[in-house]
Amino acid sequence: MEYKTLKEEKILDYLVNNINDMTKKKAKNLLKYKEISVNQKTITNANYMLKKGDMIAIVKNRLKNDFEIIYEDHNIIVVNKKAGLLTISTEKEKINTLYHKVSQYVKSKNKNNNIFIIHRLDRDTSGVVMFAKSEKIKKLYQNNWNNFVIGRYYVAIVEGVLEKKRGIINSKLKENKEGYVYCSKDGKEAITEYEVIKENKLYSLLKINIKTGRKNQIRVHMKSINHPIVGDKKYGSKKKEKRLYLHASILELKNPITGKIEKYSSKIPEQFNIKINDKSLIKYVIF
Repeated sequence: MEYKTLKEEKILDYLVNNINDMTKKKAKNLLKYKEISVNQKTITNANYMLKKGDMIAIVKNRLKNDFEIIYEDHNIIVVNKKAGLLTISTEKEKINTLYHKVSQYVKSKNKNNNIFIIHRLDRDTSGVVMFAKSEKIKKLYQNNWNNFVIGRYYVAIVEGVLEKKRGIINSKLKENKEGYVYCSKDGKEAITEYEVIKENKLYSLLKINIKTGRKNQIRVHMKSINHPIVGDKKYGSKKKEKRLYLHASILELKNPITGKIEKYSSKIPEQFNIKINDKSLIKYVIF
């Protein structure tokens, strides 16, 4: 949507005074995340002076840069989330989230469109995330999530070479006040299946299927067998990396309306191929 200025004023003042439901905080975030343009030029400075006749646009198409649409219909939208992006908002971050960006995308089609959280990924994990387009559909999935989900498959690169090439990790997990998850006898059961599919002298590429969906489950379980995920400082990785090498590759589940089995997949990120020294990985069908 574009707006034409009628007088000289600061861009922050214009946004707050002329756009419905625009708060100063929201306007600053739009500028911060490069979602405002003036005469087709991106503006980030809140004190930028507008001239009479300038054309201002909220550049909603930029929002799609942080996610790729895998599948969309009138009930759901499934996207591929980039690593480093929150799934939902926190007290500190409201705008730069997957939820906000996908919500803006569906609202760009119709302002009355909405999305609803069905499940989520950790901030530093990339991959498949599904949203519902109505409260009714959200409840259909969430109320019977464990019955509908057939598999939640991940790929991960961990430090070192695993002696046991295939296994099941079954432990109970608990979270402390600081948000750190650890193995504890009085925690909630967590089950992770893994298999080594490629390795070199430094790293191992694993395919993983989680039978439960606990917070940080895969990351904690890999730490528990002394093979932390590459780039995971929180859970034992000693190597400095630009990202966490954990990717939600496939979500397979039964559609609660049609009863059909549906599989939504995202290819292995290119960084994984480089790390494991195999450029052909991106072509592998590993599940």
